[in-house]
Amino acid sequence: MYGLTKDELRLLRGLDSPGKIQDYLDRIPNNREPEGDTCLSPRSVIRERRAHCIEGAMLAALALRLRGQPPLLLDLTSSPRDFDHVVALFKRHGCWGAISKTNHAVLRYREPVYRTVRELVLSYFHEYFNEGGYKTLRSYSPPVNLSRFDKLGWATNEDDNWFVAQYLADVRHIPLLTRSQIATLRKAHPTEIKAGEITEWK
Repeated sequence: MYGLTKDELRLLRGLDSPGKIQDYLDRIPNNREPEGDTCLSPRSVIRERRAHCIEGAMLAALALRLRGQPPLLLDLTSSPRDFDHVVALFKRHGCWGAISKTNHAVLRYREPVYRTVRELVLSYFHEYFNEGGYKTLRSYSPPVNLSRFDKLGWATNEDDNWFVAQYLADVRHIPLLTRSQIATLRKAHPTEIKAGEITEWK
């Protein structure tokens, strides 16, 4: 199925809830890309046991697909002062949740309690700040269904899935804030900044 081996299917089918998928991603080290930028497929993540946000999101989307949900990614975009973030979306009881691979104390898993994607995105807003304390979340993509890349073998590709990353970068994004709102944003408190320095993997 989807070009996966029996062992890969067994592993992914064992991740039979969003919580178990998140636990799996939390157990594997953060991909620090020691040999240069990567965009690993789910197969490569399983084999190499490392992932950063988009790589973890693709694996999560594949595991959700095997449970009958569409494989959806959401791109969160920041100002030039910070980095974008990608999560996998899922629905339960009519509400949205998110699975997130991150090395930081925040920008993590979201329970499926959000009535709209925008509500879910806004749940990340206050903790989405850079080292200087500037709140940087600016826009988000519509849910992107990875089935559009099935012919490119996104689940098992042995090369990097840059076509997924490029699509997420190019797709229309929905602004969160007006210029007036951005101009009056308060910086994060020093205690928040200190908490944001906590990392899971050294």
